[in-house]
Amino acid sequence: MVSPVQITKEIDARGSFCPGPLMELIRNIKTAQVGDVIAVLSGDPGSVKDIPAWVEKAKHEFLGIEDVEGEVKRFIVRKAH
Repeated sequence: MVSPVQITKEIDARGSFCPGPLMELIRNIKTAQVGDVIAVLSGDPGSVKDIPAWVEKAKHEFLGIEDVEGEVKRFIVRKAH
């Protein structure tokens, strides 16, 4: 059985357009502790591509995308360093 991920902080970036949700993630991950899990709520379709690409480039851990409601998705990232 896989234990659920404990989200440390959730950022509500609904209503913000690309690159707003990504910039919110970057700003918050800078001040987070290693191992913290940050979730970003975004309704911007560009986030589906931009957030996972930045997480890979920045060498953090992308844990997944969840559908929330309508176009809104939750992007879950663990700070790796």
